[in-house]
Amino acid sequence: MKIMIVVGARPNFMKAAPLIAAIREHNQRTVAHSPAEQPIEDQIEGVLVHTGQHYDEALSGSFFADLGLPKPDVHLGVSSYSHAVQTAEIMLRFEVVLMRERPEVVVVVGDVNSTLACAMVAAKVSYDSDETRPMIAHVEAGLRSFDRAMPEEVNRIVTDHLSDLLFVTEESGVRNLKNEGIPDNKIRFVGNTMIDSLVAYQKKADRSDILEKLGLRNGSSKPLSASGTSKYALLTLHRPSNVDHRETFLSILEGLRELSDSCPIFFSAHPRTRKRITEFGLEPFFEFKDGKAEANGPKDPSPQKGIYILEPLGYLDFLCLMKHAVLVVTDSGGIQEETTYLGVPCITVRENTERPVTLSTGTNTIAGTQTQRIRNAIKAQTTTGPRAQAPEKWDGRAGTRIIEAILLDLTRSRSTMRCSFEDTSRSADSVPIPG
Repeated sequence: MKIMIVVGARPNFMKAAPLIAAIREHNQRTVAHSPAEQPIEDQIEGVLVHTGQHYDEALSGSFFADLGLPKPDVHLGVSSYSHAVQTAEIMLRFEVVLMRERPEVVVVVGDVNSTLACAMVAAKVSYDSDETRPMIAHVEAGLRSFDRAMPEEVNRIVTDHLSDLLFVTEESGVRNLKNEGIPDNKIRFVGNTMIDSLVAYQKKADRSDILEKLGLRNGSSKPLSASGTSKYALLTLHRPSNVDHRETFLSILEGLRELSDSCPIFFSAHPRTRKRITEFGLEPFFEFKDGKAEANGPKDPSPQKGIYILEPLGYLDFLCLMKHAVLVVTDSGGIQEETTYLGVPCITVRENTERPVTLSTGTNTIAGTQTQRIRNAIKAQTTTGPRAQAPEKWDGRAGTRIIEAILLDLTRSRSTMRCSFEDTSRSADSVPIPG
């Protein structure tokens, strides 16, 4: 049995890693329970495909190493283009791989262009003259922001309606899919594979030395948080709607000014975002050394205030930094979920979220991008106590549930096909042969 798992952007790595681990565990169990003299059955051949949608060799390598992911079996080498060109390039290259590998199942994760492109190819491909195609499984199905202006929202909706199995992270996803007419027998509420990765690697992340490197732990004279580290906030911004428009970017930074006057803010910024900072003349909001906005380093091991730009971090370093922050400000969907599980207050600088459980059960609040709303949200989040509660099934076992569900569904499908074939054979035997 062959299961192909597609990743394209960095958040996909954290969502796919538990699936790879679950396949590995399944194969180990089948070996352990198979008599030595008999061939091993029900082994899963996992094929990992990296489209290259968001590809930085050093950073991708760091994420793969941190998450224990194997080197991708296939790298499509598609880089950053417009939405249309990128989606088309992925489709063209993925079709060749799909026809060569012929997996029984294609698993797509998340809501990036790779997710949509590979789901469309798998839905339209035909292996044989009988129009056999792979089963399509969508991990993180059913999430809806109800904002069609978001490219990810279009990707989510189309992918869900192409998929045969829809694996949902929270109850809102089940409701959304049912409201869109998706049959109940396609929907599986399994939990959150991104949280699986967090659960699996949280202790390892605690051994990261990122806090020491940034002067946030060990002998600091600055105020300490409950975790024993200096108080600091963490910022991530990547959405084009926030960083590609100067007025919006400026409004967000103005909203953070009072916070940055009271504690340092560490901004894990993509090179593209850093380019916008220079292009828009926003350097005065950041701490500079030698003409560059950069991470606080050994020359100044005790940052008191200001916004410090960090190079993009590996998974374990970022998880450690997020876990010990007094506040996280973000426009990322995945970080809303991770902060909810960790109990870290989170402010989302968007007008909506496709993850409402982070609002109702978690630590998230929606602030939009207006300066005063952001300031109000910061005040509210830093003066109220933690209220986090882990959402249902966010227990580190979603990956196992997904692989078990795929195997069960494939077994049922094969049984149905076998019965249909036997019925056809019996019918043919009963037909008298002329002459």
